[in-house]
Amino acid sequence: MGEGGLTLRAAGGADYDSLGQVMFDAIHAGTSVYSAAERRAWLDAPPTGARWAAKLAGQQVVLAEREGAVIGFMTLAAGHIDLAFVAAKAQGQGVFRALYAQVERQAQTQGETRLHAHASLMARPAFEAVGFHVIRAERVARAGEYLDRFEMEKTLT
Repeated sequence: MGEGGLTLRAAGGADYDSLGQVMFDAIHAGTSVYSAAERRAWLDAPPTGARWAAKLAGQQVVLAEREGAVIGFMTLAAGHIDLAFVAAKAQGQGVFRALYAQVERQAQTQGETRLHAHASLMARPAFEAVGFHVIRAERVARAGEYLDRFEMEKTLT
């Protein structure tokens, strides 16, 4: 058991649907800088099924649990943080920072010297708080909407 009852562990196939729900919740619940239409374009339903499983199986996935409930996760593949989501009810409680610390340790063990991420407007401050900087702003098209995000990078020491 970690700090504040938080447990971090590697995710497995049995966790994938829970991770999809956390992702959906993080995008749709609570306050957002994205409009409802933009959030629907980003993700209109929790990801499940074979395609979602294949995406996660191809990465290292660290999840955070509290009292047996999955409240966040982060993925790493070849120096790239692909997914980083914390459930709305758990945001602002150090979950992102704990997940990131574990992912950074894994990256360093694998010999990575830099980490990259594409961060949403909502995630940018969390990435900056752990030492990432913006390389460039981007605008991506999804389902007829345009979403702003940032390509970010951190040099590991």
